[in-house]
Amino acid sequence: AGTTSLNPMQSTVFDAAYNTRENLLICAPTGAGKTNVAMLTVVSHLRDVGLIGESFYNNEGPVNTGKKIVYIAPMKALAQEVVEKFSSKLKGLGIIVRELTGDMQLSRAEAEAAHILVTTPEKWDVVTRKGGDGSLGSTCGLLIIDEVHLLADERGAVIESVVARLHRWVESSQRQVRLIGLSATLPNYEDVATFLRVDKRKGLFFFGPEHRPVPLQQTFIGVTAHTKDRFKREKKMDDVCYEIVSDALRHGHQVMVFVHSRKGTGTTAKALAERAAMNGELERLFIGDEGEDDVRTKYIERAEKSRNRELTEHFRNGMGIHHAGMLRNDRRLTEQMFNDGAIKVLCCTATLAWGINLPAHTVIIKGTDVYMPEKGTNVDLSILDVQQIFGRAGRPQFDTSGDATLITSHDAMARYLDKLVRSTPIESNFIKQLADHMNAEVVGGTVTNIQEAIEWLRYTYLHVRMCRNPLAYGVGASQLETDPTLRGRCEELITEAARLLDERKMVRYNQQSGNLAVTNFGRVASHFYIRNQSVATFNEMIGKRKSPTDADLCHIMCCADEFENIRVRAEELDEVDRIKKETCPIKTLAPVEEFSGKCNVLLQAYISRARVNSFTLISDTNYIASNAGRVARALFEMCLKNGRASAALKFLRLAKSIDHRIWWFQSPLRHFESELKKNVYVALEDQKVASEDGYSTLDRAISLLDMEPNEVGQLCHCFRDGELIQKFVRFLPRVEVTCTVHPITKGTLRFHIQLDPIFDWSGRFHGGAEGFWLWVEDCDNDRTYHNEYILFSRRNHPESTALELVIPVFDPLPQQYFIRIVSDSWVGCEALIPVSFRHILLDGLSSPTYHTSLFDLTPLPIKALSDPDYEQLYERRFDVFNPIQTQLFHILYHSDSPVLLGAPTGSGKTTVAELALLRMKKINPKGKGVYI
Repeated sequence: AGTTSLNPMQSTVFDAAYNTRENLLICAPTGAGKTNVAMLTVVSHLRDVGLIGESFYNNEGPVNTGKKIVYIAPMKALAQEVVEKFSSKLKGLGIIVRELTGDMQLSRAEAEAAHILVTTPEKWDVVTRKGGDGSLGSTCGLLIIDEVHLLADERGAVIESVVARLHRWVESSQRQVRLIGLSATLPNYEDVATFLRVDKRKGLFFFGPEHRPVPLQQTFIGVTAHTKDRFKREKKMDDVCYEIVSDALRHGHQVMVFVHSRKGTGTTAKALAERAAMNGELERLFIGDEGEDDVRTKYIERAEKSRNRELTEHFRNGMGIHHAGMLRNDRRLTEQMFNDGAIKVLCCTATLAWGINLPAHTVIIKGTDVYMPEKGTNVDLSILDVQQIFGRAGRPQFDTSGDATLITSHDAMARYLDKLVRSTPIESNFIKQLADHMNAEVVGGTVTNIQEAIEWLRYTYLHVRMCRNPLAYGVGASQLETDPTLRGRCEELITEAARLLDERKMVRYNQQSGNLAVTNFGRVASHFYIRNQSVATFNEMIGKRKSPTDADLCHIMCCADEFENIRVRAEELDEVDRIKKETCPIKTLAPVEEFSGKCNVLLQAYISRARVNSFTLISDTNYIASNAGRVARALFEMCLKNGRASAALKFLRLAKSIDHRIWWFQSPLRHFESELKKNVYVALEDQKVASEDGYSTLDRAISLLDMEPNEVGQLCHCFRDGELIQKFVRFLPRVEVTCTVHPITKGTLRFHIQLDPIFDWSGRFHGGAEGFWLWVEDCDNDRTYHNEYILFSRRNHPESTALELVIPVFDPLPQQYFIRIVSDSWVGCEALIPVSFRHILLDGLSSPTYHTSLFDLTPLPIKALSDPDYEQLYERRFDVFNPIQTQLFHILYHSDSPVLLGAPTGSGKTTVAELALLRMKKINPKGKGVYI
């Protein structure tokens, strides 16, 4: 596809990549063609496992390893690009490439059918956490990690966790998995090679900056600001920036300006446009002449249509903005416009540099202060980011050179020049997230005690760096001398994490034996990727409230650690207040000046489908919406496992509302909004919004089935649609529950439950299966005594399902329990079935009447056996039989009646059995006895 020969770097690597199964680590500058090296390893792997072409090992047959290839890209945007690149090239060979990220959910079957999965570190971490033999993780035979130097970022911990898990899995299962690391130029590449288990002689390749496809001219500008005034400094930077931009545009080059906040992309574009307008250069330089420039006209319509007002506005000035808070379609549009030259200047954040291959001749970094929400202050832009962004300068296909400029303050400039000359090694960030990743290993069953946890830690990059640079990780020189492998320091770290997890009820840690056992909370946190800090918050807050309301639970959820980096900005407060007034049906318990309050308002606005105008709020709402569903589900499972009935129900309702953007007090018919007219819902919905005494929207929808179609039409103000509406009501998933109760003992009952699905199955709305949660709850104590997830599948529809449950009851006997059945995915589809205990007589089961009374008999001597051979069996042990044996002696030894004896342990039951055996031998010496 346009490439006829490999470049020098690829030629050097070719043999190792294509003809061996060595692990590789390839460090080369951006644009040197690393993706093609990954392609070589992909093709060679597909060949080795026998999916394409003639096998290289003709005599041995395919290699014993997983068939799947997993490509880990650092960002969703990049994953998307890799999928397009790989699938376009491999389509002809019938190889399926799929993206598995937060944006793209795959079903189990789709994921298994794909030969290549492109994913992000976090997503792959979640997938492999659920481990086990048939899982996706165990079918992987080639793992490619792009941009390994992300280890230095706080997300690096995830990569460490994934790689450590892989190495341990390879050792325990003895199956080879090939690991390929691709990275930009790293100073301490040998440490990374050790961590990835790369053979330094065969698999480690390091290419310096001379392998850049386009020579790069780097300029550093320090802006002296004698004033403390931030605005003057910004203004000065904008001036400098404008000079460089206009200069590049005069030469007909495209420019990318990198700034460090999402909002900054818009303000920079505005500042450039204002200066251009003042100088009268806006038309000529930025927009270009209408006549010959037909590329622009092609995009005008699409840009005007975008819901993002800023995008449209800047497009008119020949500029674009791009950052992670924008919607996927807007980002794609901007990329295509820049690629085709429809816009000349692109203001973007650093995410663009890590991801998409969108080079420009001129690249400017404007300012180097990056805001760190964790620290609440600005820090210097990391040198890795600078190199990554500079790597985007110069387009290999068109340019012979590239320009990169860094504009910073005067005092920071020296630091950057210093760092560029003397590169600093990348360090590990694993300690910060040690507890979360350790919990995941405990849940996965690969770590069961402190010793195993220490072993696991030794597979991480943290351990490699700790031995190399002990001071950075709190290890003194003396400690290193006495303990060269740093086992002691590992133990300290692990024990500290174990104590923390134990305190938060996520792991049971036994200090004497050092054993680690998994708990329900830990399992939920690992599967839903919830941080341990959130679990601690949830435990504390749910524990305080006896019977929480919807408002309480919304508030608890919004206090999660996941949302704490949502900042409250002064300029947004008016709009947040407006949204709160207009669209929030549930009371918010925190003021909007706190992150939990703002979060709560935006979450409710999202479910209510409110229109949010301010750009920063749109991106915050997207962030909340993509995380809230997961947090709500996790809270639901935590409450359910703890037996808290009402809280579990409310969290499940909330989770479903977030997934579908329908409130649980709205009509469930809103699931069919593409099919029905709006006035149907209005007619069916209650005015009561979120009252505690339940709501009747489902019953009202169901009650339509009892009417004539024309009555339904009148009621819903859609006169012709009566039958149609009834058809959709029949699609709502409902289950009929019949339950019979039998007492077993005084404290336990047997519930026999039969579930009949009573709805019409529609492949379009129900897919292949419908899930329901069923639990038995006691309303007086707000406890659940049993919970179960039930699947109805399309194949067996409408067969019924039966359950047998054993449920405890307590004195005094309650009037009734309830069975609650709730759809897992349909908002509002739930039912509550009372199970009355009136007719159950537990008194008959009261204990004393059921015991056989023991008679006061004289104990029989063993002579009663009247057979010397038999007597000598017992002579040494006792002279007389005990009271139970005496009472049963006659029926056992002198009759053949069947006997059932229930008696406490140690009451001589074995001897009773022996008596029956002796009786058999006496009557029938050749008979066989069976003792089970």
